[in-house]
Amino acid sequence: MSASKDLDDGSTLRESEITEALISKEKSTAVLIASNSSGNDGKGSILVVILSTFVAVSGSFEFGSAVGFSSPTQSAIRSDLGLSLSEYSVFGSILTIGSMIGAIMCGSLADYVGRKGAMRIAAVFSILGWIAISFSEAAWTLDIGRLSVGYGIGVLSYVVPVYIAEITPKHLRGGFTTVNQLMIVFGASVAFILGTILTWRVLTVTGIVPCLILLLGLFIVPESPRWLAKLGRQQEFEVALRRLRGKEADISEEAVEIEEYIKTIDSLPQVTLIDLFQRKYAHPLIVGAGLIALQQFGGCNGIGFYASETFVSAGFSSTVGTIAMASIQVPITAVGALLMDNCGRRPLLLISATGTCMGCLLVAISFVLEAHDSLTKLSPILALSGILVFSASFSIGMGGIPWVLMSEIFPINVKGTAGSLVNLVHWFGSWAMTFAYNFFMSWSRAGTFFAFSAVSAATVLFVAKLVPETKGRTLEEIQASMDHASSGKSSMH
Repeated sequence: MSASKDLDDGSTLRESEITEALISKEKSTAVLIASNSSGNDGKGSILVVILSTFVAVSGSFEFGSAVGFSSPTQSAIRSDLGLSLSEYSVFGSILTIGSMIGAIMCGSLADYVGRKGAMRIAAVFSILGWIAISFSEAAWTLDIGRLSVGYGIGVLSYVVPVYIAEITPKHLRGGFTTVNQLMIVFGASVAFILGTILTWRVLTVTGIVPCLILLLGLFIVPESPRWLAKLGRQQEFEVALRRLRGKEADISEEAVEIEEYIKTIDSLPQVTLIDLFQRKYAHPLIVGAGLIALQQFGGCNGIGFYASETFVSAGFSSTVGTIAMASIQVPITAVGALLMDNCGRRPLLLISATGTCMGCLLVAISFVLEAHDSLTKLSPILALSGILVFSASFSIGMGGIPWVLMSEIFPINVKGTAGSLVNLVHWFGSWAMTFAYNFFMSWSRAGTFFAFSAVSAATVLFVAKLVPETKGRTLEEIQASMDHASSGKSSMH
């Protein structure tokens, strides 16, 4: 064995030992923390947690509004401002360019100015962007506004779930963190529906109002106790934690746990982007980046950003189609969140990818029938059915589960770096798809959806072969299964 191999094994062993000690500590204090969070004081404290979460997910709603804005407004904006197809594609996709910039900066920004500070900055950029879009008379001001909104949601996509996870008690964390994804879907659905009755300039209000709620609400909610403890601001840390848990609650155990957790994180070796490509991180990196890439190139953002024009291309009412698509997303996403801890991640992902494959196949067949003037009354119904099947299937699994897996499959000391890389893959894939979608549709509408269907079929195989089940498993068990997979053993059981 080489010296470098011995060093690598030693580092891995040390990480495993530290992580095991940390989680043992977490388990030993979980019952006491849960009891401190219950009872009369717990009821009082949970109101602060609910209020703080509501304020934070106003940013998630704005995220959804930004994603949903371009679909119902495409024909009106192009008509009012005289934009070509390529100019509108730039407008639709430049949101993701701004988001990539925000994704690159979000981790450092949140650590430097705090979770609340990062959300404030994101809200200001988003408000300025929405105002620029609302008053635009030319393509360049439209694009600058969209770029600014993109930067805001790029930051919010990271900071909001981090903030919620850091303020909620352990026994409530899973339920509260799913609200982030629900509000993104809800924001997009509201933009889809209101976009059918409001002008595109008035529709910008759906992005401005939640940002104003976020800005004002941040003045009354506490900062993340974990961030305060990380900076050594002991008094502010205790005040924030007491506000979240109740005035009479015994926060001593949880305070000690948080401080020990931060010390443990600081003691782990720092991991750079280059370090992620070591063999020991290969499997989680392939699973994480692979799922996100397949999610994006399966057509979700192309269909979401330009849904109304897709319905028109298929010969169906854009208004009816858009409202129908928006109406099913929120309840199906909620069902997926409820099933995740009961059915498991892998079964939902397999069902979801199979459904998106079938949905895209139905849309592709409808375009083939339309091109050959066959069953002309059936083809629009097939297109609507296909897009609804795609939207429902995507919402129940592929929309949210890849992000849940991100927090579970990476070792604790690489989550930040790995999360930034996966986030960058997400926004790059989103940009590529939103920019190219209209051009693909001009090339071949049926071919575009056959390609999406093929990507979804590849996703089924990817999940079946490589993605581990993480439901009900400790971090040590998940890491052990990933290590076994790296050495050629099955990790699916």
